[in-house]
Amino acid sequence: MHAYLDFEAPLAELEGKIAELKAISGPDSAVSIGEEVKALEKKAAKSLNDLYQNLTPWQKAQVARHPDRPHSVDYIRELITDYTPMAGDRKYAEDNAIVGGLGRFRGEAIAVIGQEKGYDTQTRLKHNFGMARPEGYRKAVRLMETADRFGLPVLTFIDTAGAYPGIDAEERGQAEAIARSTDCCLGLGVPLISVIIGEGGSGGAIAIATANAVLMLEHSIYSVISPEGAASILWRDAARAKDAASAMRITAQDLKKLGVIDDIIAEPLGGAHRGREQVFQAADDAITRSLRAFAAMPADALRMQRRDKFLAIGRDL
Repeated sequence: MHAYLDFEAPLAELEGKIAELKAISGPDSAVSIGEEVKALEKKAAKSLNDLYQNLTPWQKAQVARHPDRPHSVDYIRELITDYTPMAGDRKYAEDNAIVGGLGRFRGEAIAVIGQEKGYDTQTRLKHNFGMARPEGYRKAVRLMETADRFGLPVLTFIDTAGAYPGIDAEERGQAEAIARSTDCCLGLGVPLISVIIGEGGSGGAIAIATANAVLMLEHSIYSVISPEGAASILWRDAARAKDAASAMRITAQDLKKLGVIDDIIAEPLGGAHRGREQVFQAADDAITRSLRAFAAMPADALRMQRRDKFLAIGRDL
């Protein structure tokens, strides 16, 4: 059974009825309700299409946070072969909010880094809900520097509500770690491709997404603050997150128009969680195109392209 979002209530009702009817009309049942099931399935398909035809920014935020949406570990498992994880920042500790290592993408050696939220209570606690501490960003820097040393492209998967705001993280230099990770991205002499697969939250995301090409799944979001956080600051009311989401231009479509991202990866109807194989293939194709575009560029040109790309954001608004 799918986990349904609030705006998917009509669809949940239809698919629930379909499931009930199929349970009643088992192979040994004397009741044949095939035509009724087909009619309901057709109605459910139309409902799904209508719902996802014109999602609001707040609805897209809900889809981006869907509990069944594929995570970084899923993309790494599906797209990266010969994967060898690396752990620890060689300074303090291991941070499971950021996963990464070395492997092969379409047969070519690559370094991969991803923010991992976890799927259930146990894994979410293990990965701290995808909110990295300073050692997570220092581990990312270690991986990127290793890739740069050996001439390997870097691929990052972004999915975080933001960096961890706890006291212990601040004590160990959270802001400095984010800044150094961002600086490391800008200084890489190898191609860096980032894919926003869910939430791209604030400095927690930009620390590993200051890339030559920033790709974004169709129903993912990317912003300097969460809609709830913006609503709390602007209107002293987190319940107005819906209004904040509309005003902040957090969707892939808006950010493509603004020049913040480079390409949008199409999702299956109903979101990535309803068609995992399709979204993995679409991501594979988009990453391949981006890597090919930068493969022949020398190190200085890659650095300059990255620098100019981010300096240009907002200049022509």
